[in-house]
Amino acid sequence: MISRVILWALRARWGLSAVVMACNLSGLAVITIELWLSGFFGRLGSDWLSTFVQVSIYPSIGAAIGIVLAVRDRTHYFGWLDQRRAPTESEARRLLQLPMGITVRALAIWIPGVIIAAALFAHATAPRNFAVVLSMFTLGALESAAITYLIVDRLIRPTIPVVAEVLDDTAHWSSTVLMRVLVTFAVVGAVPLLMMITVLADPTPEYTDRIRTAIYLAVVGLSAGSVATAALSRAVATPMHTLRDALDRIARGELDVRVPIGSTSEIGRLEHSVNELAANLAERERMLTVFGRHVGTEVAERALSGTGDTIGVTDLNGDTRVVTALFVDVTGSVALATELAPHDFVTKLNRLLSIVVAATEENHGLVNKFEGDAALCIFGAPIALDDNATPALRAARRIRDEVTAAGELDIGIGVARGMVFAGDVGADTRLEFTVIGDAVNEAARLTTEAKQTPRRILASQAVIDAAAEFERSKWALHDTLHLRGRKEPTPGWTDVPVRTSGLRNGTAPQVEPEQVAPPVATADLANDH
Repeated sequence: MISRVILWALRARWGLSAVVMACNLSGLAVITIELWLSGFFGRLGSDWLSTFVQVSIYPSIGAAIGIVLAVRDRTHYFGWLDQRRAPTESEARRLLQLPMGITVRALAIWIPGVIIAAALFAHATAPRNFAVVLSMFTLGALESAAITYLIVDRLIRPTIPVVAEVLDDTAHWSSTVLMRVLVTFAVVGAVPLLMMITVLADPTPEYTDRIRTAIYLAVVGLSAGSVATAALSRAVATPMHTLRDALDRIARGELDVRVPIGSTSEIGRLEHSVNELAANLAERERMLTVFGRHVGTEVAERALSGTGDTIGVTDLNGDTRVVTALFVDVTGSVALATELAPHDFVTKLNRLLSIVVAATEENHGLVNKFEGDAALCIFGAPIALDDNATPALRAARRIRDEVTAAGELDIGIGVARGMVFAGDVGADTRLEFTVIGDAVNEAARLTTEAKQTPRRILASQAVIDAAAEFERSKWALHDTLHLRGRKEPTPGWTDVPVRTSGLRNGTAPQVEPEQVAPPVATADLANDH
C-alpha cells in the first residue's frame, strides 16, 4: 500500500504538492487539537472569531505559496521522470538535495506564521500566554518539518537506482544515517515531550485540561514514534540483509552479484562498494584466466596479488636464478604435417600439449612457451622452488609415459639446469615473460639427442646432482654426448633400472639394455624437426 502511494506521488503532477501539504497540515492539526484540549480557545473571549480569521490569513497565504512551489518542484526535480529518460548528472545531484531543500523551505514558511499566530493569540488572551503559544507553534513547526523530511526522503527512494547509474556516489550529507536517526528522534520523542512539558508547566489551564492534553501528546508521540521507528528500522535492516546475502554469495564465488542501490545514506555508498567489489573480483578473475593461459594460473594469481618476491615470485621485470629447463619436441613433425590434414595434426598436437601443461603445472612448473610442435617448461621461475630439479625429472617421466601410452606421437625430452635470466623481454607495448640462458640451450640440444634414445629422455649431470635421492635413484648415465655448439662433453642421463654394483664402487651406474623399453610406434620417423 505504501509503495503504491509513493509511486503515485512520484508520477502524479500534484503528488509532491499533496505530500508536502499533508505534512504541514498534520503539524497544524496537532497544534490546533492541543490548544483546544488545553482550553486555550475558551480563553479568547467574544472576539474569538475575529482572532481566528486574522490568524488564518497567513496560513492560507503560506499554503498557496507552498502549493505553487511544490508544483514547480515536481517539474524541477522530476522532469526527467516525466520525459521517461535517465537524469543528467546535474539533475541527479539536484534530486539528492530535495528532502533537505523542501524541509528548509517549509520551516521558512512556518516561521513568520508562528510569530504572527503567537502574537495574535497572546493579544486576545493574557500576556503571559505569549511564550506558551509561541513555544507550541514553534514545536509544531519543527514536528511538521521533521515529518516532511522523513516522508520526502522516503518518496525519492525508488529513483535512487536510476540516479546511481549516473552518479558514482549517491550519498548526500543531508541523508546520512545519523541525520535520519536525529530527525526520527525529534518526531518520536523530543518534540512531543517538549510539548508535554510546555503544557504541564503552563499554570493557566485547568488541571484536567492539562492532563488530557498531556495524554493526547503522549498518544501522538507513541503513534508517530511507532511509524517513524518502523520506517527507520526497515530503511536500515532491509538493505543490510540484502548486503549480507550479497557478500555471502561473493564469498562462495558468485561474482555476478549486483545490489540495487536504493539509499542516499552511507548504506547507499556501501551498496555501491559491494557492487564495485564484485566487479573488481570478476575482472581480476577474468585477468587471472587470460593471464594464466600465458604464464600459468599459479604464476598469474601471485603476480596479480602484487606480493612479488615476498612469496618466492621472480620480479617480472627481470631476475637471475638457477632453474631447471625441460624441453619437449615432436619427432618427425614435418613428415606428420605432410601426411595429416592440418586440423588432424593440430588436434594431435593439442592433446600432446595438454599432457605437457598438466604434468608441468601439477609439479609447480611453468609452461613458458609453445614453439610450434615444441614446448619449453621452466621449474624455479617465476615461482622459486627449494628443489626445482626433482619436479622437473618427475614431470619429464610423466610426459613421456602418457605420450607413449597414447601412441599418437613420438617425442624427445631434454632436461638441463643452470643460471638464467627470467623476466620480461620486448618493447613497451609488447612484453613477454621468458628465460634466457645456457640451461635452455642445453635442454634443447639434449632433446635432439633424446629422440634417438630408447627412453626418449635425457637429463644433464647438473639436474641429476641437484635432484632428491629418491628421484636420482631412478636415473642412470646413458652416454657422454658432444652437443652441437658446446665444447665440453655433456653426460646424458636417462631413467632406466641401474646395477647396484655400480653404486657400490662409486662409479656411475650403467644402462641394462635388456630392460630398456622399446620405442613407441612412431619412433621410426625421420628427425625432421
